[in-house]
Amino acid sequence: MLDGKLQNYIDWTVGAVMLLPERNNYAYRITLKYQDGRKVQQQKSGFKTKKEAEAAKQRTIGELCSGTYAVYTDVKVADFLEYWLEGDIRNRAGSHNTYVSFRNAVHKHIIPFMGKKKMADVSKGDVRRLYNDRAAFSVSIAKMVKTVMNISFDYAVGMKIIPVNPAAGVELPKQIAKAAYHTRSIDGQKTLTMEQIQILLEASKDTPIHMMVLFNVLMGLRRQEILGLKYSDIDYINRTISIERQLGRAANTKKEDFAPKTFTKQEIKLKTSSSRRELPIPDYVFEAIMEERKLYEKRRSRRKKEFQDLDYICCSSYGRPRSKDFHWKHYKKLLKDTGLPDIRWHDLRSTFCTLLLKNDFSPKAVSKLMGHAKEIISVDVYGDNANIIPDEIPELVEFMDEVLPKETEGEDDKLLDIVADTSYYVT
Repeated sequence: MLDGKLQNYIDWTVGAVMLLPERNNYAYRITLKYQDGRKVQQQKSGFKTKKEAEAAKQRTIGELCSGTYAVYTDVKVADFLEYWLEGDIRNRAGSHNTYVSFRNAVHKHIIPFMGKKKMADVSKGDVRRLYNDRAAFSVSIAKMVKTVMNISFDYAVGMKIIPVNPAAGVELPKQIAKAAYHTRSIDGQKTLTMEQIQILLEASKDTPIHMMVLFNVLMGLRRQEILGLKYSDIDYINRTISIERQLGRAANTKKEDFAPKTFTKQEIKLKTSSSRRELPIPDYVFEAIMEERKLYEKRRSRRKKEFQDLDYICCSSYGRPRSKDFHWKHYKKLLKDTGLPDIRWHDLRSTFCTLLLKNDFSPKAVSKLMGHAKEIISVDVYGDNANIIPDEIPELVEFMDEVLPKETEGEDDKLLDIVADTSYYVT
């Protein structure tokens, strides 16, 4: 039904209005012409009077001239969304997780609500009712549904399934519209204090996730970004690291096409264009990287035949990349053994951002460090932190001076800068 080619016509004609005696109504025909000589005829009928049909014909000519004529007729919302997921999103999404998120929104929330409706019949009122219904269920789901509706129906316009996007300009209900995008309340149970961070860093030294903890809580990197870090990404002179990739499952791939235990460890593109960034490495982390590199070299020399020299910083003793859930049991055991709050792994990233904002670092600079697409995300997601790190903790300033990058004076809109002597580490 949707071959993806019907909209690529190069010429068209619209016939005269005619009476259909058997139906007792009026109609007119459109002929679409294609590069390969093919012609496709479509008929618009059901008009009670000739005048009504003539007016509709003029609207059709206007749509054909402007390129907004909907060439696919009688397409249901469910059929279109399935086509969009498999024909567009599966191919364009760099990560399988992104595809799954979109698919869940479609199958669980949009299709059950309006799947049987024809695309041409979807109105702004329908979209508004969908948002209201989902907002009553979950604010986060309503936001996801809004994103999917706008992207998919824009695609439908490009496919000439509908002339305009009915979701354009439709906002979420007022009771949640004022809530900032990606807002998440942070409290003392979801981030760590300065003292708790120091406990975690020290205790993690005896675990295989020590480097992962450092990259998370002291540099704010995402889990899959950490797994994708390589020694070749490091500028040892300037003590910076480039975030170039993440490990995960690429969309539109099959498990049987990959070697055992590698399907979810593919190098895939980063979450957003803003995720590609160059970060200063705190001294504490830089020294740990140098020690980890020594271990890497020893293992490579000791296990010449078995070792996989893939250059990953966070890898097994045989050089193999870690899986996305490798850290989980070690991290949970760390929290239990040290008596730290049972917070999520991602909350360490929140802790990093909170430390910077609490210490009056520029929100724009923090946003760039975090790899956020917009400055407001850092402030909205992580900015509610007035009581997270009490001002009474005297170790805060000392910690920031020792292990966190500094803000360049007078340059709030640039990344944080580090000036350090690297001669000891450069060979």
